[in-house]
Amino acid sequence: QVQLVESGGGLVQAGGSLRLSCAASGRTFSSYAMAWFRQAPEKEREFVAAITRNGGSTYYGDSVKGRFSIFRGNAKNTACLQMNSLKPGDAAVYYCSATYRTGSTPADYDYWGQGTQVTVSS
Repeated sequence: QVQLVESGGGLVQAGGSLRLSCAASGRTFSSYAMAWFRQAPEKEREFVAAITRNGGSTYYGDSVKGRFSIFRGNAKNTACLQMNSLKPGDAAVYYCSATYRTGSTPADYDYWGQGTQVTVSS
């Protein structure tokens, strides 16, 4: 089992950048594929990005390709999401998640953080 804690959310102007971090507990962090999802009010949870266990492959939702980057540090049990060129439409609660499997839907992930709010002003 793994516990996830997100940090780094906040208020940013459109065009700005933020870096979200996810700190994982446990000694088996490298066993999990990691992902970020987001959920805006009255919308479904949306896939943002995922990274494989060894960090060798990354995947992105269409709306964030070219602007966001996911990376991980297995030695430090962390997964991060670098968000550049932020738009008002990126505003949401961002969730870190982990799975033994792979995938891009919430059902593919077994462990979730509590979320961190990202607000983008126009």
